Amino acid sequence: MIKKLLKSVREYKTPSILTPVFMLGEVSMEVLIPFIIAQLVNKIKEGCDVATIARYGAWLFVMACVSLACGAAAGTFAARAATGFSKNLRHDIFYRVQNFSFENIDKFSTSSLVTRMTTDISNVQLSYMMIIRTAVRSPLMFIFSITMAYIMGGALATMFVVVVPVLAFGLFLIAKKAMPAFRRVFRKYDKLNESIEENVMAMRAVKGFAREEYEKEKFRAASEDIRKDFTKAQRIVEFNRPLMQFCLYFNMVFVLLIGSRMVVSGFGLNIDVGQLSAMLTYGFQILMSLNMLSMIYVILTMSEESARRIVEVLDEEPAIKSAPGAITKVKDGSIDFDNVSFKYSSRASRYALSNIDLHIKSGQTVGILGGTGTGKSTLVQLIPRLYDVTEGRVRVGGADVREYDLEALRNAVSMVLQKNELFSGTIGENLRWGNPDATDEEVRAACRLAQADDFVITRPDGYDTWIEQGGTNVSGGQKQRLCIARALLKKPKVLILDDSTSAVDTRTDALIRKGFREFIPETTKIIIAQRVASVMDADVIIVMDGGCIVSMGSHDELVASSEIYREIYEQQTKGGGDDGE
Repeated sequence: MIKKLLKSVREYKTPSILTPVFMLGEVSMEVLIPFIIAQLVNKIKEGCDVATIARYGAWLFVMACVSLACGAAAGTFAARAATGFSKNLRHDIFYRVQNFSFENIDKFSTSSLVTRMTTDISNVQLSYMMIIRTAVRSPLMFIFSITMAYIMGGALATMFVVVVPVLAFGLFLIAKKAMPAFRRVFRKYDKLNESIEENVMAMRAVKGFAREEYEKEKFRAASEDIRKDFTKAQRIVEFNRPLMQFCLYFNMVFVLLIGSRMVVSGFGLNIDVGQLSAMLTYGFQILMSLNMLSMIYVILTMSEESARRIVEVLDEEPAIKSAPGAITKVKDGSIDFDNVSFKYSSRASRYALSNIDLHIKSGQTVGILGGTGTGKSTLVQLIPRLYDVTEGRVRVGGADVREYDLEALRNAVSMVLQKNELFSGTIGENLRWGNPDATDEEVRAACRLAQADDFVITRPDGYDTWIEQGGTNVSGGQKQRLCIARALLKKPKVLILDDSTSAVDTRTDALIRKGFREFIPETTKIIIAQRVASVMDADVIIVMDGGCIVSMGSHDELVASSEIYREIYEQQTKGGGDDGE
């Protein structure tokens, strides 16, 4: 896990190395200062002149300045290294997620991925800074202070050997008790973020059903649950302070009592006033370094769960990759399903698609009808290889989709979903997702074909109109038409509309299909719809049920031969259709 994370240090190796180097300089000066002060105290006691005091004072001033400079440099390099490390780590996770297939993404919820890229990376960043700075400083301070304490106080320093294990054992127990609560908190963050995400995304539904109070209570309960775990963990960790104070003052009292007795009875031969004052300082440094080590232990243990969750994403191998020597050009829009069966997981008990044998010629218009859960969307998601077939094969342009370079295949296949997303930015920027190099005229032509140009030009800013995140400031029908225009800008060989005209009226729907026939006759068009009117003029209409193709033919043929199709057709024509937007 550590090896995997350290790969993200990259160009920040130099500040990561310089931080402990400067830390060594700072600690050395801090440990030497009490030694020099002890010498000065003894000189004063002996009745030295002002020049001697000035000389020692100058040395102390220089050492303090060096310590300050080293500390500032170490802090600067540590901040640069830690923030750079977290930037690279965030970059690596985001790029990794971009290569995930739907199968990979299904393993991680959206809220969990957001938590990993924010809270978890912040925890790991803090830990990295602690490792290269404090985790170097504290052991060095401990070792140097113990050494100097024996040099200055001799046998009296053995007191620290007694106190240190007691303090270390107590701090270990405190950290061990606090860790389970910290671990629980990070898992609960996912649930909290998921609740926030759901609430924001479904705000209209929340207000429409007047469920604001319910959502507030759900959020309050999740937040309170996290607060309890954090409070429990923090309450345990706070025992560090009284334990530390007890050991510190016990040590000071012991050193003062025994040390003073030695100074008085030994006439300064065994230990002098200067050594005694240095011993007190070194005792404080030793215990403070142990206290910092305990805090490092707590933070590292907290971050261990975050690091594990980050590495889970980094270790996740994309389920779908481009084959070696992959085909980079799609010949045409012909599509063949050769005895295809598919299930979402190898552990799934049933197939989402079974025995699909379908052959579509390039340029044909194919309609797909069927009830909810019959496998319509699953079928078309196999074409751009969003999932891989379990059995059989899917061919586009005569070649198995697994033989294509993924980018080449997906550039040749445009999908427009019923809930396709618009992103924050102008209308023009959103449309150019389909083709970043599209000219203004190409953008307008695609919008005219998708019946979107009329409402865009009525906006005060036209194609520079700002779209809010998710397209919340345009209607459902307008959003769908913009998404269709965006897909058309790719100039695809295969265009898939997955119930993506459900929010437009039947007249606009008919105009869009008419435009397809007239202006992109060579593009294969697959239209999934709930309305018979949206597919009745297709070259071939497919009726699906239970993950299988149960009927296939023209509108007239299916009215005569398919009970499912005829029932849908009669229900919709007798009901008068759906003319609302």
